[in-house]
Amino acid sequence: MTEQHIPTMAELAARNEVPDILFWVGCAGSFDARAQRITRAICRILHHVDLRFAILGTEEGCTGDPAKRAGNEFLFQLQAIANIDTLNGYGIRKIVTGCPHCFNTLKNEYPDLGGHYEVIHHTQLIQQLIDAGKLVAANGESFRGKRITYHDPCYLGRGNGVYEAPRKVLEHLDAQLVEMRRCRSNGLCCGAGGAQLFKEPEAGNKEINVERVDEALETRPQVIAAACPFCMLMLRDGIKAREKETEVEVLDIAEVTARANGL
Repeated sequence: MTEQHIPTMAELAARNEVPDILFWVGCAGSFDARAQRITRAICRILHHVDLRFAILGTEEGCTGDPAKRAGNEFLFQLQAIANIDTLNGYGIRKIVTGCPHCFNTLKNEYPDLGGHYEVIHHTQLIQQLIDAGKLVAANGESFRGKRITYHDPCYLGRGNGVYEAPRKVLEHLDAQLVEMRRCRSNGLCCGAGGAQLFKEPEAGNKEINVERVDEALETRPQVIAAACPFCMLMLRDGIKAREKETEVEVLDIAEVTARANGL
């Protein structure tokens, strides 16, 4: 499928145009090869429903989440204030992002520094589009009856109470949603949050992402659904460690939605 042009805020500003929503891509969605596929899936969905959106492009900086979680408040504030100046300069009011870490930071921590926006996660937007009848799970891959287990990202679930939106998206596909023993508010971290992704693991008997994948495999899934690029990386590594790549797919909610709608 030919990818459509995605305008930057600078391009729209030059034409005195305003988008319905800003898509905050995030560091992982911009630079990680696997996460880029999720980014493209989100963009195909937004194009499909004719939602006018734009990105910041090279003007988008890291939200500062890794710096803050690692304890460098000074660096976090430098990064955050630079982004807020850019967002406020364009008059941004509504933001969607595919990363729960960006979502949490933009939504809950930027207001203290002068950044006040309506921030939604892509799973919430997809659910809204389904409820509005704009995504109908037709003309694409069928997930009917497929066993899918969903992993709750910490910063989306326990951090912000978003549990139902991703599950409703999967239920819309008539898939067989099978829950892990630890899910929702009792979900187990993939091991990447709190800037842990950027450091070597500490001594222990088992990698936490392998522990999580073992729980997922107990449900005998055909698909492990994720909603975070960090979780995607950790879950895929766990699947590789268990040599299950040919049996179990790890897919983001956006990728599942795009496939089901033939996008």
